[in-house]
Amino acid sequence: MRNYTVAPNKDATAWYVKVEDVAPTQKYDKKDKAIEAGEQLAAENKPATLTILTNAHEVADERTFK
Repeated sequence: MRNYTVAPNKDATAWYVKVEDVAPTQKYDKKDKAIEAGEQLAAENKPATLTILTNAHEVADERTFK
């Protein structure tokens, strides 16, 4: 199962979608856009999970795509 993560940069001015919590694959100005992209990637690569982090890098939500 692949794990995708939506995480902010250090000062939360940009949001990244990461695959397997490695190097960022895409950068977005808005959190909502990053979540949409993460959901699309996870849905296209089922089974997968999408973990969404807060500005403080704490888990805010986790979604599973089967």
